[in-house]
Amino acid sequence: MCWMCDHPGATMQDHLDEVRSKMLRHGWAVHYVEANRTPYAYTVGLTRRDLPELLVTGVSPQGASRLLTSAVEYALRGAALAPGAQWTLRAGPRVEAVEVEHPDAHMGAAVAFFADELRAVQLVWADGRGRWPWAADFCDGGGRQPVLGVRAGPT
Repeated sequence: MCWMCDHPGATMQDHLDEVRSKMLRHGWAVHYVEANRTPYAYTVGLTRRDLPELLVTGVSPQGASRLLTSAVEYALRGAALAPGAQWTLRAGPRVEAVEVEHPDAHMGAAVAFFADELRAVQLVWADGRGRWPWAADFCDGGGRQPVLGVRAGPT
């Protein structure tokens, strides 16, 4: 469940204080959003390291945490997260970086901290057979992974 749902008496400032605390302890935090149709998660804090924040859609909280953590480790080792780049994450799927067109529409906690500095890249993941969400047979037609930007194409 979401943090605000788990803390019904809390304010948005209480929530942002919790995110700030995680950023100070770990250098970055994962913020999970339980949207009606498609959940998503994103990082908060990578901007301080001159990296884009990362976002992933259509995965569970645990899956999002694993995927984002693996991608952050990859980025901190110096890997470029340029739109169109593809790579296979440690213990994870093949992903492609897609620039998020309107991070302010999806990444409220990151916007609260970084506003105009905010850049974001979505980690678009391939299904178990290596198909991307722009393929008609992605997840055998039953999966849902909205892509929040225009694909640059693999580099």
